[in-house]
Amino acid sequence: MKDNHCAYCMENELLDAFGIKICDLSVSMLYLFKEQSHPGRVIVAYRDHVSEIVELTAEERAAYLEDINRAASALHKVFQPKKVNYGAYGDTGHHLHFHLVPKYVDEFEYGGTFAMNPNRVYLTEGEYQDMIAKIKAAL
Repeated sequence: MKDNHCAYCMENELLDAFGIKICDLSVSMLYLFKEQSHPGRVIVAYRDHVSEIVELTAEERAAYLEDINRAASALHKVFQPKKVNYGAYGDTGHHLHFHLVPKYVDEFEYGGTFAMNPNRVYLTEGEYQDMIAKIKAAL
């Protein structure tokens, strides 16, 4: 099921405003978050338009969590953060997705929650593509 007003379902200019598709995973899509105050920040969005994790069957939920784990493992390999924070929101965008936010000691926001969009660091197209290639290689 798709929602015509959902950035993740439509993968159009709504998504382009904040993310770049990296690839499809087994039951989800992986996106690079354009704002990179936390180098390597990505979003893992479930493939279908569901709002809550409780809407998934046990098998779907296990596969989704495995996709999240796969993405987190790639982030650890490529960026070597001290910690990855996991955020699942959706008060306004009702499509199940997790933000995976690498955190680095003595850097921006370490020791606290992360800002949804701090609007501090944006990269060039080449830098985004280089980051995406490294993440894909680590998957």
